[in-house]
Amino acid sequence: MCYPLAMNGPPTSTPLGVELARTAREVGRAFEQALEDAGGSRPMWLILIALKQQPEANQRQLAAAVGIESATLTHHLNGMEADGLLTRRRDPANRRVHVVEMTPAGEELFHRLRRVVMVFDRQLHDGLDDAQVAALRQLLATLRQNVAQPLPELPPLDAEHCSLPVACADGVPHD
Repeated sequence: MCYPLAMNGPPTSTPLGVELARTAREVGRAFEQALEDAGGSRPMWLILIALKQQPEANQRQLAAAVGIESATLTHHLNGMEADGLLTRRRDPANRRVHVVEMTPAGEELFHRLRRVVMVFDRQLHDGLDDAQVAALRQLLATLRQNVAQPLPELPPLDAEHCSLPVACADGVPHD
């Protein structure tokens, strides 16, 4: 199968990366809105679910679980602590480490957000059977693997026609 890379005409279809980015943005916005309508946010949900999985996590462990930098986590924890959703205390074994624990109010918010997440996930599944969901998960995993690889070297531009040759799956450029 050949993938046209010519730069001297209009694209014949929307690149997959553009479609994926657009879909991710729309799904992300809808998810954020659903969480916000329930009194939360995506960072709050990720922190609360990490605390459910590890009830007495330190800030470094939480940052790793949530996938954010420590400074960003601290910003979110400050707000959540001010809202009474969690507490932080120094670890007696290492006073430089803060242990984070969910409060009853945090527990209540977790359950409220979990219901929202479950309903949102069901909405995403609408029109998809189990085999399609499994295939989608596999396709997404493949895309993540694909982008983890370095970008292949680009072929040189054809100066006369200001275009790239057509690259084919066999790796041989064809004009």
